[in-house]
Amino acid sequence: MFVYNPVNSVESTNPSKEQPPTLMNQPKNVLGTPLIACSTDPMTGFFRDGCCNTGPEDLGQHTVCVQLTREFLEFSLVRGNDLVTPHPEWNFPGLKPGDFWCLCVLRWREGFLAGCAPKVRLEATHEDALKYVRLEDLQSHAMASPDLLDLGRSAPTPTPNPEWN
Repeated sequence: MFVYNPVNSVESTNPSKEQPPTLMNQPKNVLGTPLIACSTDPMTGFFRDGCCNTGPEDLGQHTVCVQLTREFLEFSLVRGNDLVTPHPEWNFPGLKPGDFWCLCVLRWREGFLAGCAPKVRLEATHEDALKYVRLEDLQSHAMASPDLLDLGRSAPTPTPNPEWN
């Protein structure tokens, strides 16, 4: 599991060269634990560091880590937010169903109210999202975390499918 390391992004986003954040001020997720990466393929986040981290320059608050669905991508397109078309000039690859992405919190809320919000990866959703949406609403769309489900037990051995040979 990748945990957001603010030292990697401070150089490029902090021209004053202040001291990097410490563990005491490491970004937190909505569960109050360290923020983990949302996706590095495609590379997401306002700072394109794989995390749903935010700052004063992130006016859209790209703080909710979601797994996109066709329904939500169509919903967003109809509302004027085309997440499908690539825009290399913005380092935006264009998205498809199944991709993980740091979504603007108000767009997620809009989808939630319309009944088509995508699933949320809580461990990768920045705590600032809670300024705009309730934790209970995010939890109602939470993905099961493999780390939380395992709880130290070994995974069952998959049964091979004869058609795979």
